[in-house]
Amino acid sequence: MTQHPQSAGQGFGGGGEMGALMRSYDWSKTSFGAVEQWPQSLRSALSICLNSRFPIAIYWGPDCLLLYNDAWRPIVGDKHPWSLGRPAQDVWPEIWQNIGPEFAKVFATGEGIFYSDELLAMHRFGYTEECFFDYTFNPIQGESGRIEGIFNVVSETTYRVLNDRRARLLRELASKTAAAKTVEETCTLMAAALDSDPADIPLALLYLVNDEGSALCFCGGTESALGLAAAPRRVPLQPAKAEGTTLTGWPIAQVAQTGRPQTVDDLVTRFGVLPGSPWPEPPQEARILPVVVPGQASVAAVLVAVASPRRRLDDNYRDFFEQLAGQLATAIANARSHEEAQRRAEQLAELDRAKTVFFSNVSHEFRTPLTLMLGPVQEALQHAQDDQQRDRLELVQRNALRLQKLVNTLLDFSRIEAGRIEAVYEPTDLARLTTDLAGVFRSAIEQAGLQLFVDCAPLPEPAYVDREMWEKIVLNLLSNAFKFTFEGAIAVTLRPGPDHIRLEVSDTGTGIPAPELPHIFERFHRVQGARGRTHEGSGIGLALVQELVELHGGTIGVTSQVGQGTQFTVTLPTGYAHLPGDRLNAPRTQPSTATGATPYLEETLAWPLSPTSPISPTPPTPPPSPPLPYSPLPHSPTSSWPTTTPTCWTTSNGC
Repeated sequence: MTQHPQSAGQGFGGGGEMGALMRSYDWSKTSFGAVEQWPQSLRSALSICLNSRFPIAIYWGPDCLLLYNDAWRPIVGDKHPWSLGRPAQDVWPEIWQNIGPEFAKVFATGEGIFYSDELLAMHRFGYTEECFFDYTFNPIQGESGRIEGIFNVVSETTYRVLNDRRARLLRELASKTAAAKTVEETCTLMAAALDSDPADIPLALLYLVNDEGSALCFCGGTESALGLAAAPRRVPLQPAKAEGTTLTGWPIAQVAQTGRPQTVDDLVTRFGVLPGSPWPEPPQEARILPVVVPGQASVAAVLVAVASPRRRLDDNYRDFFEQLAGQLATAIANARSHEEAQRRAEQLAELDRAKTVFFSNVSHEFRTPLTLMLGPVQEALQHAQDDQQRDRLELVQRNALRLQKLVNTLLDFSRIEAGRIEAVYEPTDLARLTTDLAGVFRSAIEQAGLQLFVDCAPLPEPAYVDREMWEKIVLNLLSNAFKFTFEGAIAVTLRPGPDHIRLEVSDTGTGIPAPELPHIFERFHRVQGARGRTHEGSGIGLALVQELVELHGGTIGVTSQVGQGTQFTVTLPTGYAHLPGDRLNAPRTQPSTATGATPYLEETLAWPLSPTSPISPTPPTPPPSPPLPYSPLPHSPTSSWPTTTPTCWTTSNGC
């Protein structure tokens, strides 16, 4: 098109740079003809176009001659200013198959059309480019009433579409790799996620630095990388100068050693046509990025990311690749943390297994000599004539029984932890069994000036329990109640419910401070400063009770108020559907750890009748506690509680 400084351009008022350019043209030598002959409809549309700050173009006449304003000019790219006044098919041959039918439709129907985020592969900057636009083609009606041109309002959305697409990929990467348990699994999941976006990453390779730090090993990539000659399985970490000085291979080792990313822009020269691109053009550019795990100085991995042939590797594209490398670094760090946690868990489990084996072995080793000791001691007691000698033998016997009880408790714990506890669930008259067990403590409790109330209502059907375990549950709870009760009473009640059996062991003892209640069933936990008959004890009795109750499918709870008393409640489901079927009426194959009530009774008889000084000379004053969910037992041993006749109250002569 010829420029003419004296062009009669009175119709191009304003319009910025494009208005000035149009005023300088000699339009009489173009298909438009002299400006004075232009129809009013074109002049009006062009005035709107030039003075608008929104991207607008006009395609005029049968050949769709192009006019546009300053805001639209970047859309045509390097074709400006050649494109001004040219037919649309000459300006846009690469997308004419897309927009040509749309132009024809507008001219034929007189109806406008609109597209959102439409993909158009334009050739604007020397290569075919993936572009997206919101645009409309609106008809321009001439003086004759026919459609003379098309008014094109357009907004390029390329970067928004690309950013949204890349953000989705980053979110998918974070979601998929979050579940990875190992670094290898992380690489596999990341490669699978990268495969979902070939438009941005036609080809990707992942390399991990080995444990020795001597090489990088291929650990995954997009599907197009599998079996690719340009994807070496192992890259030695040679000196930086040994790589990157020729036009062959990837500078992977150099990036790993320097920690600085590199760009390769001659892929076809180095490798030929690489696979993976959804476009007919071969990829030309790639970015090789170091992956540095947070908190570490050395490079942990290298990411090779090939760029789309339809997008230049600009700042936005490089930032996207940097985010991919950062996502991989985070995923590797998380996987390594999980692996380390798994290793620690395995080490702790191994220590726990060793502890269990140790306790089991020690318990067995202790049981044999204790058994051999107790026999002769018992025999010597029967023949002892001297009172002092008898006292000494009774002291030996009590402590041996106490030690035997502790050893059996440790053995029970070791069996529970190892999953080798042997429960035998049998139909049992639980009311009679509980009554008999509680009655063993009557003499000791009454000697201490306390009352024992046992109210065990007959159950409508037998309860399925392991009798040895139930014995330990009841005796431990009673022993604990007696240890911390100095006046008042201890009560044992057993009641049937609609689908459960409830055992309650209540006392009017010193109570448990509220902060201690959540820890009362923890192993080896002892309430500091508690006032009791003795400070001896392992702190595992209540923990064992909880374990044994849970083996029956039941629960145990505790309520307490300092200075008023404590209540332990054991709840067991009725029937046997909740119990392992292979342990119903099963034979016992392991040596029993049941010792009967004797060790418990002998231990309580050895306790002083009055309380000992607390371990802490000045125990903290506990905060006020809420009222107990049951009526506290009376403190006075002469109280007439209860006032109603129970179903079965044990007396000194039995029930």
